[in-house]
Amino acid sequence: MASSSSPPPPCTVAAGGGIAVERSPPESRLSELGARWGGGPGRMALSYGARQTCYIVRGKVTATATAAASAAEGSPENGRRVEFGAGDIVVFPKGTRCTWHIAAAVDMHYAFDPS
Repeated sequence: MASSSSPPPPCTVAAGGGIAVERSPPESRLSELGARWGGGPGRMALSYGARQTCYIVRGKVTATATAAASAAEGSPENGRRVEFGAGDIVVFPKGTRCTWHIAAAVDMHYAFDPS
């Protein structure tokens, strides 16, 4: 029987087509992410030329897929919304296009897939 102080197991949620959100990732998973970025509330249109994995340290975001996203392999359909925030790992497939609606300032680590 696990002790009550054990962290919950990681959970990957397939959200919005190809965007995946991983809840409560283990520390070993976080060590893969080196670059860091932060930004305040607002909107940002993004296009992913490579697969990107982000670990959200703090903040809250809703990503909404744009019309061009349908061209990406496994990307979300137009208008599909995905919510994520502090403690989540989010994976954006190559070719994904979306708008980030940042509700609370974001601080994150990220890495691009080298392939």
